[in-house]
Amino acid sequence: MPLFYLSKARYRWRLFAALGLSLATSSCARPHYFQPDARVGVGSAQPLPATADSVLATAGRQYNRHSGLYYLFFGRHYRSVWAAPVAVPVLRMATAAPGGLRPGKAGGGYQSISMTLEGSQKRAFALRALDKEPSKTLPEMLRPTFVLNVVRDATSAAMPYGALTVPPLAQAAGVPHTRPRMVYVRADETGLGASSERFRGKVALLEEKFDALASRTPAVADAAGFEGSEAMLKQVYRHPAHYIDQPAFLRARLLDVWLGDWDRHEGQWSWAEFREPNGRVRYLSIPKDRDQVYFRFDDGLIPWLAARPFIAPQFQTFRNEYNNIDGLVYQARFIDQRGLSGMTRADFHRTALDLQRRLPDSVIERALHRLPPAVYALEGQRLGNALRARRETLPQAAEAYYLTLARTPTLGGTARAERFVVHRYADSTTVQIYSGTQSPAGDSLHFQRTYFRQETTCLSLDGLGGDDVFELTTINTAHPMRLQLYGGEGHDQLRLQGSSSRLTLYDEASDLTAAGAPRASLPPKKHRAYDRLNDD
Repeated sequence: MPLFYLSKARYRWRLFAALGLSLATSSCARPHYFQPDARVGVGSAQPLPATADSVLATAGRQYNRHSGLYYLFFGRHYRSVWAAPVAVPVLRMATAAPGGLRPGKAGGGYQSISMTLEGSQKRAFALRALDKEPSKTLPEMLRPTFVLNVVRDATSAAMPYGALTVPPLAQAAGVPHTRPRMVYVRADETGLGASSERFRGKVALLEEKFDALASRTPAVADAAGFEGSEAMLKQVYRHPAHYIDQPAFLRARLLDVWLGDWDRHEGQWSWAEFREPNGRVRYLSIPKDRDQVYFRFDDGLIPWLAARPFIAPQFQTFRNEYNNIDGLVYQARFIDQRGLSGMTRADFHRTALDLQRRLPDSVIERALHRLPPAVYALEGQRLGNALRARRETLPQAAEAYYLTLARTPTLGGTARAERFVVHRYADSTTVQIYSGTQSPAGDSLHFQRTYFRQETTCLSLDGLGGDDVFELTTINTAHPMRLQLYGGEGHDQLRLQGSSSRLTLYDEASDLTAAGAPRASLPPKKHRAYDRLNDD
């Protein structure tokens, strides 16, 4: 995962973890930390025959070589799973996909060991090692110290084979999905080009990317193309005719919550593009990179402390009950704000009930049996019990999720001129956003929603580009919902009726004025533009 997706809180807990055992930073990082070759069992010390189709391998047996005292402090996590021998097919570049594969560009950022493989018809595949190398997430001065051992060891909190169980669950839920499969990269592999050395002797996941039209699956058979989150957001910010399919994104996000997948930032999504007859363009979300489903973190003293809300609340352990929903959805707050802005409390409840119906015990059991047999024997029953329990309380989790997003929402316009029509009442505030700035007969409504005082403490509207008009009416209340207006670029207008109480105006051009309105000021330095492309 790239460094800009690592929160400051994550770095704090890593440093805190090392200090928690009173280990001096002069202690050395363990040399040869990782297993030299994933192969185990008879013949594993000998070169792999050229004709071998599969091997017996472990994802990372180095995580399971500690004392009971160590586990007391740092947790058992999924150490036994990382050390469990599993049968894995050997990667053969010539036959791994129709037409074969050839090496593409290296990837991986600051933790993952990954690369792109290129196939026929412009198809692309992601090859991603199960194990991580997070040394680059630390400052150079700490990399030779024991802190690096602690950071590396935290990888054992992830369920290495969890992604294999997701496709049947996503299919049943009505969510488009990737189709990862395990491969073993030979210790003498040379077919990955410059990345060969990084992958040798490792177990990895191979999955096709949603890049080319040839990669379309039945769920996205009519897609006109695929985009990453940044390219999609550029179009959504540019013109109101481009929009996210919010009901579909809500369905995908509630699936994430059910699976305990906390790492769903904007970089973890692809978007299928559908062109509609009326000229509009709809973007359908496709989740990818399921590295953190079934996360188990707080079963040791140090990680338990690290997962407190004031340190790293996103590290939520997957168990029968939902714990801190705020923390579980924290990493996705940027894309949630843009992809769920129109979803109401009723939408969350209705979608949760539908997912309950779509995910019966039989689907759960079928999905879990995609785990390697040795892994299912270790974790299958526990995971199944947790999935069933979480399914039963999914509506309550959805309610908590909705309230998290409703607390301080921000709505953005586009680069075009728009008209924001806001009515503030004693118990609620309604917002309508129209394309264009004329009367309702001369422009088109593309957003409307009511926000309630018992759910929302402050509402922000950001006009972005264009010459926008803000029409604000306050009706029969001296204490309306707090409202912040950001004029953005362009020459904006404010039309005010009624009280301007609890209204704050920000505008770089200082033309957002009206009789009785407070004076507009420059946006605060900590303000981050709504139309940014990521949560860097």
